[in-house]
Amino acid sequence: MSKRLPNQLEAWEAAALIARRELSAEALLIGCLERIAERESAVRAFAVLDADAALARARALDAGSWRGPLHGLPLGVKDLFDTADLPTSYGTAIHAGHRPAADAAAVALCLEAGAVLVGKTETTELATMQPAPTRNPHDAARSPGGSSSGSVAAVADCMLPIALGTQTAGSIIRPAAYCGVVGYKPSLGRVPRAGLKLQCESMDTAGGFGRSVRDAALLGSVLLGDERLRFADTPAAPSTPRIGLVPTPWWSQADADVQAAWVRAVAALAPHGIEAALPAGFDALVPLQKRIMFHEAARSLSHERVRHREALSPGLQAMLDEGLAIPVTQYQADLVAAADWRRRIDALFDDHDLLLAPSTTGEAPTMASTGDPLFCRPWSLLGLPCVHLPFARGAGGLPVGLQVVGRHGDDHRLLAAAHWVHQRLLA
Repeated sequence: MSKRLPNQLEAWEAAALIARRELSAEALLIGCLERIAERESAVRAFAVLDADAALARARALDAGSWRGPLHGLPLGVKDLFDTADLPTSYGTAIHAGHRPAADAAAVALCLEAGAVLVGKTETTELATMQPAPTRNPHDAARSPGGSSSGSVAAVADCMLPIALGTQTAGSIIRPAAYCGVVGYKPSLGRVPRAGLKLQCESMDTAGGFGRSVRDAALLGSVLLGDERLRFADTPAAPSTPRIGLVPTPWWSQADADVQAAWVRAVAALAPHGIEAALPAGFDALVPLQKRIMFHEAARSLSHERVRHREALSPGLQAMLDEGLAIPVTQYQADLVAAADWRRRIDALFDDHDLLLAPSTTGEAPTMASTGDPLFCRPWSLLGLPCVHLPFARGAGGLPVGLQVVGRHGDDHRLLAAAHWVHQRLLA
C-alpha cells in the first residue's frame, strides 16, 4: 500500500485497494474519522456526523461481497439531499431536526454502489449566498465557497475522499477552485433530482468533489449510471484534443492570479489550445441566468418565503423579492432565450472537444462572502458539464485553477479529456 495514510488516498486508489482486499473499508473509515476528530473543530465541515453507523456499515461491507464502484468509500452528503438515516435541514433553522422518510435518489445510488455515509456536510442557507460556518482548510480566515461548503472542505482536508454537492450558479466549481480540489458538475438532467431540495428547476444539478479527475469520474459514473465515465490509467481522451480557449467577456474581472494561471495553462497545452470565438451577445447570459434563477427560487422556496420570511437572511429575502418582481412574461421569454443559447453554443463543439475557461475571479475571499459565481453562471444556464482543475497558487498562497467545459451529454468524453489536460497542467 502507499506510504500515505489511508485518508490521504485518492478515491480511485482506495477503491482499487479495497477491491483487492489490500485495504479494509473499516481501516479507511477509521483514518477519515481520525482526521475529522483532529480538524473538524477548525474546519466545521459537518452539519451531522454519525461515526457509529458508518463503522457498522464499513464492517458489514468488509464481511460481504463487493457491492459496486464505491465499495467502502467514505462519503459526505451536502445537507441539501434528503437522507433517511440522518436529519436534513437544508442549511436553515427553519428545517432543523427534519427527518426525511427516504434517501434522495443520488444518495441511494451511492449507497447501492457501496459508499459509506459518514455524515451531512454544511451548506449555505437553502443553497444560496448566506455563508455556512465552514472554513477554508487552507486558511481559516477564508471562505471555502458555497453553497457546497462542507463537502468541498471535507475532501480538501482529507476528511473524506468524495462528497456530493449541487450547482445552480457556481456551487460546485467555485468552491472546488477556492479549496484546490476537482469539482464536477454533470450535464443538466443526467443525475436524478428526486429528494433534492430544489431552488431552480431549470439549472439545479447534483455532482460532487474528489481530489483527482479520476475520483470525480468514479463518483460521476454512479450518479449518472454511466460506466463510460470510469477509466483506468489511460483514459480514452483524444490524442490531439481541440481545446477552445474562452476567457469570456468578463476576463477583466479576473485578477492577476487567475490571469497568470491562464497564461501558464495556455503554454502547457500548446499547440492544442486555440482561441474560440463565443457567439455575439454572450455577455447577456449572466443577467439571463440570474433572472431565471431568482424567479424560480422565489416560487420553489414559497414555503420558507411565506411562512418563515423572518427567519430568512436579509440577502435571501431580497433575492426572493427580486424574483417575485420579474413578470411571468419576462420569465417565459428568458426560458426561450436560454433554449436558443443552448442550441447556439452547441455548435462550438463541432470544432472543439472542450472549452477552457476561468472558474473564479481569484483566490478565496474572506468569510464574509462565499465569492462571486460570475464565471460559472453562463455554463450553468447552458446546462453544460464542467470540471474544475486545480494546478496553481495565487499570491496569497491559496489554490487557483481553471475549468473545462464539454458538450451537453458528453460527460464521459469531457472527463477523459479533463484528465489529459490536468496531467499537463500539473507537469
